[in-house]
Amino acid sequence: MARAATTAKADLATVLRERIAAHDLPPGSKLAETDLAHEFGVPRTRVREALAVLAQRGLVERIPNRGAVVMRLEWSQVAHLYDVREVLEGLCARLATVNGPPARWKKALAHFKGPMVRHVATGDLDRYIADYEAFRREMIEVAANPVLVQMLDSILERTQMLIRRIIILPGRAEQGLASHTAVLEAMCAGDAERAEALRRETMRSAKAVLARYQKYLL
Repeated sequence: MARAATTAKADLATVLRERIAAHDLPPGSKLAETDLAHEFGVPRTRVREALAVLAQRGLVERIPNRGAVVMRLEWSQVAHLYDVREVLEGLCARLATVNGPPARWKKALAHFKGPMVRHVATGDLDRYIADYEAFRREMIEVAANPVLVQMLDSILERTQMLIRRIIILPGRAEQGLASHTAVLEAMCAGDAERAEALRRETMRSAKAVLARYQKYLL
């Protein structure tokens, strides 16, 4: 009962968003109101409210006679999202470089050249993703643009599951690590223009990989 009470107090929409991002709820998964109400110990009305929030964010769709299911992205949607993400992530890198002193990023650079290399070498991709996301969150925080934060948050939610899929492709983790390290080197040098250009190239590279393997990943 204690667990149910604790869970009931949680933001149900946030919990479901995290499950979708982690691919615990893959595209096409049915979100049954009765089952969720029982699991979280909340009324079905609260479940409906949470599902409405997810639908508004483009994570869930309601299908006649099936109810709510996790949205399955088509390639055209993914391509559009990555075109926008390229611009936003580049802007984020530039603003973070301008707003944060170069010395701030030296610790992150050392981490990417040390522990992150070991994560990739040992195949500890969960740690790699977690540490990368920590750096990304810091970069967004230092960029200090609330509108940018909101837009990136919305796009990342819809593409997070794809990140976990493409990273297991041969050589992709190593390629991503090299790209992120190059961005950090530019940030440590205080070169905002180069940091933005490199960050945008990283996004273009990810989109190219998705385009090549779309029939396996989507």
